This record gives sequence, C-alpha cells and structure tokens, in this order.
Amino acid sequence: MNWSELLTQEIESTYAVTKGLFELTDDEMLQWKPATGSNWMTTGQLLKHITIACGGSMRGFVTGDWGLPEGVDVHSLSTEEMLAPAETMQAVGSVAEAKKLLEEDERLALSLVSECSEKDLDTKQTTAPWDQTELILGHRLLQMVDHLKVHKAQLFYYLKLQNKAVHTGNLWGM
Repeated sequence: MNWSELLTQEIESTYAVTKGLFELTDDEMLQWKPATGSNWMTTGQLLKHITIACGGSMRGFVTGDWGLPEGVDVHSLSTEEMLAPAETMQAVGSVAEAKKLLEEDERLALSLVSECSEKDLDTKQTTAPWDQTELILGHRLLQMVDHLKVHKAQLFYYLKLQNKAVHTGNLWGM
C-alpha cells in the first residue's frame, strides 16, 4: 500500500464514522459542554472544529494556505494565538450546517491527497507551525486524520454525557 491509498482509506472511514456521530447530535444541545473542568468547547464549537480538523489543516501542509487573513504569517503566531481558548472558538449554528461543512472538508482532504505525488508524500519534509520537527508530508497528513479521530472520540463522549444511547460501535463504525 502507498501513502495515497492509506490516506484515502483513513479519510473515507474516519469521515463516515464522524458523519454517524453527527447524526446523533441535536440542535438543542449545541450550547452544552461538560459541567466540570475548564476550557471545554460547547458541542457547537466542537462540531465546527471537527469540520476543519483534517482537510483545512491538510491544506496548510500541501499548499501553504493556513486560512489566515492576508498578511498574517502562520509562523509568527504565538502558541496562545494558535491554540485559542474554547470561549473564543467559533460554533456552528445547526447540526445541518455542521454536516454540510463536514462533507466539504472531506472533499477537500481527498482532493488534497489526490494532488500530491507519491514521491512528495514519501519524501517531502514538512514542519508544522506548532511543531518544527521535520516529518514527511504523508506523515503530516496522516496526523491530520488522527486529529479528526481525536475530536470524533471527543464528540462520542459528549454524546455519552448527554445521555445518548451510543456504544463502541458508534465510535468505530460498526
């Protein structure tokens, strides 16, 4: 298996499971967040973050476009600016909006992988704004799928805490 095949399979399976979790989410719970602890996203903020967690980040690695305003260099941002506190994060207005954005992000992720040559995925060295360690492009893109998986699992636990009848199969697509 090559990088393109691996990334495509991981993207397709991860987004499919994530879509299933979005189906279990209610508009009425978009303002909900865990009652204890701090710096929790609301469900609406989490859904919004999930819709940019993979494809949006991949775009930065593949094209250099990190989605910042013109004139802002991603490498000049402080850690605090890159890792904004939850209360400053955007939220979706509805689950329907989140589903649409998730579909767009999946198309973007798949498109970006298809634009990369196997040679670039296997040999092009990249750094991340938050990590200056050089890794090959394929590894960085796989990390972005992992980023989506982490937040998919977070949504799973949010749904559990909201008393939704979720089980391990919902987390893994069974």
